Amino acid sequence: MELNGRVVVVTGGTRGVGAGIARSFAEAGAEVVVCARRPPEVPPPKARFASLDVRDAEAVRQFFAELPRLDVLVNNAGGAPYRMLAGAGPERHLRVLELNLLAPLTVSLAAYEHLKQTRGSIVMIGSVSGGRPSPGAAAYGAAKAGLENLARSMAVEWAPDVRVNTLVVGMVRTEQSHLHYGDEDGIAAVSRTVPLGRLAEPSDVGAAAVFLASDAAAYISGASLLVHGGGERPAFLDAATVNKET
Repeated sequence: MELNGRVVVVTGGTRGVGAGIARSFAEAGAEVVVCARRPPEVPPPKARFASLDVRDAEAVRQFFAELPRLDVLVNNAGGAPYRMLAGAGPERHLRVLELNLLAPLTVSLAAYEHLKQTRGSIVMIGSVSGGRPSPGAAAYGAAKAGLENLARSMAVEWAPDVRVNTLVVGMVRTEQSHLHYGDEDGIAAVSRTVPLGRLAEPSDVGAAAVFLASDAAAYISGASLLVHGGGERPAFLDAATVNKET
């Protein structure tokens, strides 16, 4: 899955999952450009940083207009604070939708002509939140569900020139894991709920993204690849009073 000479743009690629994705593409031989509003505290290894707010449509168009070549776009920028629906007005929830759904559409449209010329690909970074109830992150879950559907439509509209796929990502251990899961004991407890017994590392997501962008996935488009360690153990199995192992 070597990507020597290919140019890859990773939005939100300065930390966490995005940084892991950028590293994986760089290790595969690609020329990587990471985009974010603020520069990283530690410069990304073997990657170039570009300041960009993916919600600013004009800035996005200008960025891609000045890019000489593009082979792969990874729409990773996103996220949301914990916020119950009734705890905020619609304007705040709209910002979450803007970042997680509208921005990837804006970026993909700006990148389309480049990708068409190189017969490149787009990798959307989705979430398991888009396929299940997400209390405290309802707008985020709705956006990620929309993103997955958007990718499938793009895959049909832009075929055969551009492949479009989604990574449906579960829980990942990053420098901000404590904000979601607590201290080491909390992280360990949450890890035990995953069938594979651990949270993903950013490199796990990065390896999957490299695969979808590589020639090894040349006939894969419109797909959603689950990167969630087996998902979540159904709660009823632990609540039931039959079929218990002794």
